[in-house]
Amino acid sequence: MRYAYGLTTALLLGGATLSLATGYPAGAQVAQNEASQMTHVVPRSGAPASFADLTEQLAPAVVNISTRQRIQVQQQANPFAGTPFEGLFGNRGGSPQTREAQSLGSGFVISADGYVVTNNHVITADGKGEVESITVTMPDGTEYPAKLVGKDAASDLAVLKIGRDKPFPFVKFGDSSKSRVGEWIIAIGNPFGLGGTVTSGIISAVYRNTGGGGAYDRYLQTDAAINRGNSGGPMFDMNGNVIGINNAIFSPTGGSVGIGFAIPAETAAPIVQKLIKGEAIERGYLGVRIQPLNDDLAEALGVEKNKGEFIQAVEPEGAAAKAGMKAGDVVISVDGKEVNREQSLSFLVANTEPGSRIPLVVLRDGRKITLNATVAKRPGEDELNQAFNPDDDSDSNPFDNRGQEDTQGVIEETLGVSVIDMSPQIARQLGVSDPSKGVVIAGVDAASDAAQKGLRRGMIVLLADGKEVNSKAEFAKAVEAAKSEKRSAMLLRVQPRGNPPIFIPVRLR
Repeated sequence: MRYAYGLTTALLLGGATLSLATGYPAGAQVAQNEASQMTHVVPRSGAPASFADLTEQLAPAVVNISTRQRIQVQQQANPFAGTPFEGLFGNRGGSPQTREAQSLGSGFVISADGYVVTNNHVITADGKGEVESITVTMPDGTEYPAKLVGKDAASDLAVLKIGRDKPFPFVKFGDSSKSRVGEWIIAIGNPFGLGGTVTSGIISAVYRNTGGGGAYDRYLQTDAAINRGNSGGPMFDMNGNVIGINNAIFSPTGGSVGIGFAIPAETAAPIVQKLIKGEAIERGYLGVRIQPLNDDLAEALGVEKNKGEFIQAVEPEGAAAKAGMKAGDVVISVDGKEVNREQSLSFLVANTEPGSRIPLVVLRDGRKITLNATVAKRPGEDELNQAFNPDDDSDSNPFDNRGQEDTQGVIEETLGVSVIDMSPQIARQLGVSDPSKGVVIAGVDAASDAAQKGLRRGMIVLLADGKEVNSKAEFAKAVEAAKSEKRSAMLLRVQPRGNPPIFIPVRLR
């Protein structure tokens, strides 16, 4: 859980509508949010006089979800091992032990025969845990064992199935694409395991990009109180349609501060349909590492910020590489659709059918060029996590630079870093094959922007503002050029230890 001003998963540990097959005769059952039943619930205009009638109509379809898990925990080593007191404190050999744990969340029934939608993280154990059972509790307290029908980690969605002799109350998805900022909504869920709880608010933003990355970083934002345990619960509009699935909060404390996020129904509904039908969920993939154009990066490149996304690296033999894309390109449109904060490159590509051939417009060296890419199939999340490991932030020094003079002058004064020339010995110790490429960072001022951006000793600077720097003198010349142009930032391409090269914009002092 990340509480300090981070995106916190709202999970407590311890109008087109989508009609889904119900297994009952057509027309025999009526959704709790059917238009004919909602006529007199909320006034047509102005603020609602009360949410009571709306809540009474919808709450029977909102459920609590609990799981029972077995997790492995590392047992503390016996501090008396090898002494006469070893056996006095039981078996404390440091080997893993299996313990029981529980999780609580929310969900909602979408068909009379008991299909239930929730978040994937509500029913998935972390780490080495294994979910042994899932229980769905109705508002009247009746419990039903649930079967996992399907789950999708990328979108954080899951579908469960419960059953009984008579139909379940259920609700339908609405059309979130018609949602507008300022419209009233209510959220129903299970915060902190308290049971059915209703909160109200407005839509604060549509298609909010939180900066978390990924193909589905595109949410409805609300100021309705959403807390841990609300995950998987529905967000309703004033017509009683499910327009979102409550998913996460932005919080310094772990509790609601009025910034909550819901997966839009237009994203969730098609995925839910596929999970119910047992169909594979295929997404487009280019094989690139990307970064939004923040102020420093835009300044270093001399382009408009928040328009397009920067390519940090291109996967060899991937779809982007085959299309001719290079690290340092800025992608500004995909298949005629502009890349911006509301529709990121990841979102546009993920929602493109694999095998499709699409045009990509990129900025390269100040010029627009069009590349044609055949979109590949997105790998599984586990495979992606292995492919793109975070940079090593270790401060350990991989080489001994004693006896060498730290670089002084314009580089240190302007960037807050000192560098030394590469040598065959340093190259061997850093694990690089070509000792003629780049200069090695020997020190970083902790108060500098370079340090804040993650530059560390042992990293190799390969390019400065697009020019190769294979000596301290070449690096100093590039820094002086940036200063003479009165630039506020310059773009470095650096090689972290054990990771692919990346571009980092560094502000000048």
